[in-house]
Amino acid sequence: MNDDVRNIALGVIAAGLSAALGWLARTYLWKRRLRRKQAFFGLPDNSESLLVVNREAGGTELTVMRHDVFALLELAALIKDCNAHAQVVAHDAAQQGFGERTEFCVGGPASNRRMAAHLHSLLPGIRVNVDAEPGPDRGAFQIGSERYRLEPGKGEYVLLARLTAGQRREARPVFLFCGQRAITNQAASRYLARNHERLARKHGNNSFVLLLKVVNSQAYGPDVVELVADVTRAAETALPTTAVARNSHRAS
Repeated sequence: MNDDVRNIALGVIAAGLSAALGWLARTYLWKRRLRRKQAFFGLPDNSESLLVVNREAGGTELTVMRHDVFALLELAALIKDCNAHAQVVAHDAAQQGFGERTEFCVGGPASNRRMAAHLHSLLPGIRVNVDAEPGPDRGAFQIGSERYRLEPGKGEYVLLARLTAGQRREARPVFLFCGQRAITNQAASRYLARNHERLARKHGNNSFVLLLKVVNSQAYGPDVVELVADVTRAAETALPTTAVARNSHRAS
């Protein structure tokens, strides 16, 4: 009888130790995963970040398009998961440098002045056609020598970038979601939410610029996204003078 009691007690103790060790292991792995996520996004505990939003093209009020709102919701969830906080700021009110707080900038240069400034300063190899008049190149991306035209509802492009611009190591990154249409901004934010671990493994905490293609959005919405290319080198290399002159009507 005593042996039976001893065996039961030892079994209970062993089960308790196993459960405790399992809990400690899971907690350690969860914390390590969280720290990696925080490092990638530049969002340590209780840090502040900016969500820079555009205006609906041609609008004077802060009217954010529906798909851009969805993009902000995707990003807000990421920020919350990092135990950080977000402040929503209009593109023409975010008058500060970068590096102090992580920034998520949403919208093309036609409706987001902050985005236009980032493209001009940080990605001189990219030009975006912002002509108001209809034409085959309206909304097209010029990246190095390549041009990517908009096919509404069929094939639409968006740039997803994480930039540090060679700043000090502890500086916070800037994330850009620069799409040809609002639905592509949502697609890029969703792509980042789903693939940030893979991107962190591949790029670490370094800058990168990805060109994504949203396929058949009229049927699939923002869910079907293809990675076209890593265009970091071309995006960071200034376009030749002839290309700049040829595209002078495009926003930087």
